[in-house]
Amino acid sequence: MIIERKRYLDKLIAKRENGLIKVITGIRRCGKSFLLFELYRAYLISSGVAEDNIIELALDEIANARYRNPLELDQYVRSQLANKDEKYYVFIDEIQKVSEIQNPYVDDPGAKLSFVDVLLGLMKLKNVDLYVTGSNSKMLSSDILTEFRGRGDEIRVNPLTYAEYYTAYAGDKRYAWREYYTYGGMPLIMSMKSHEEKSKYLKDLFSKTYLSDVLEHNRITNDQMVLEELLNIVSSAIGSLTNPSKLSNTFHTVKQISITSGTISRYLDYFIDAFVLYKAYRYDIKGKKYIDTPLKYYFTDVGLRNARLNFRQQEENHIMENIIYNELVAREFDVDVGVVEYNYTNSEGKKMRTQLEIDFVANKGSKRYYIQSALSVAEEEKRKQEINSLVRVADSFKKIVVVKDSIMPWHDDTGILYIGIEDFLLDENAMDF
Repeated sequence: MIIERKRYLDKLIAKRENGLIKVITGIRRCGKSFLLFELYRAYLISSGVAEDNIIELALDEIANARYRNPLELDQYVRSQLANKDEKYYVFIDEIQKVSEIQNPYVDDPGAKLSFVDVLLGLMKLKNVDLYVTGSNSKMLSSDILTEFRGRGDEIRVNPLTYAEYYTAYAGDKRYAWREYYTYGGMPLIMSMKSHEEKSKYLKDLFSKTYLSDVLEHNRITNDQMVLEELLNIVSSAIGSLTNPSKLSNTFHTVKQISITSGTISRYLDYFIDAFVLYKAYRYDIKGKKYIDTPLKYYFTDVGLRNARLNFRQQEENHIMENIIYNELVAREFDVDVGVVEYNYTNSEGKKMRTQLEIDFVANKGSKRYYIQSALSVAEEEKRKQEINSLVRVADSFKKIVVVKDSIMPWHDDTGILYIGIEDFLLDENAMDF
């Protein structure tokens, strides 16, 4: 099955021969290798690049184990550059498999060689356009920013958006949304039929891949059970405000485990660096400032979240909120949780102050959208409740309520757009209806 990833393919095409190392990152099994070795390779060939000028090396294959030595890798790639007058496109998959070794030419025991040295050297060759993929066990998002010091050009790949999933969905389209919010958008899910097969795949990804990666990368030996419990708690609380102190108290009172808020914060950041979780800060819209705590956590893929809980907690409102967040991230918005503070006088004449929440404040350049997620606004009282925060924002940026129901998009008297979740996800222009 060929699933087109046009958003990412277009990015690679735009970055072609820009002089930087194209580093394709993202949660493992989200389709990074397929994007590079299948989709982008096919594009290069269709544009006239000879197959001999595309050098491919998959470092996770045992046949290529010798090239996990940085000196061997460097020598191999350079040996493939037969003609200095021709352009070569070098694809290296799973670059983090390359080991760090002692520099054999330097007596200093602290002098090491790694894949970073190899890539920076190859990047300087004028006839090389360099592309690598990196999995999360060693090559995390924070590492890329420091290791390449501005010489790497990152392309972050996400699991399938609903639009990508819907296009490739082979069954009755009426059931696509139900399947997506249950099993998520990991590409391999599309080829699986039964619940048992999908459930096992997602659970194994968590235990045998993501959790193992975090433990290995951060050298955690004694706290695997704590990390597992932390994931379970966060899975149950998507869309809810929390903070490390609150989570620490939960461990103490419910699990009888003593763990500091600092340790919990660090562990959560490990999963964020591994692209498993997102962290959304609250933004005071009127005060124009960020509020450090509490905040919200969302899963990169809702199928992984659901599998973590054995598909027991299927609150569609929280899952829908997570999917909208992921969609906005995929569309390259900066996304915050909005807070609107206002003063009022209660029935007893007492002056009060309260805070109302807007699910998402999405910013991109000069554009801003205020977005509320709701299962339904069919009842007038429920509709007024959902827009209570939106109507208290004085600026003229677009305000949207996304509902689960399939409805014709419409605007109320204040200009707020109401739109169904599938229309919102399937059409990127729907935000501007």
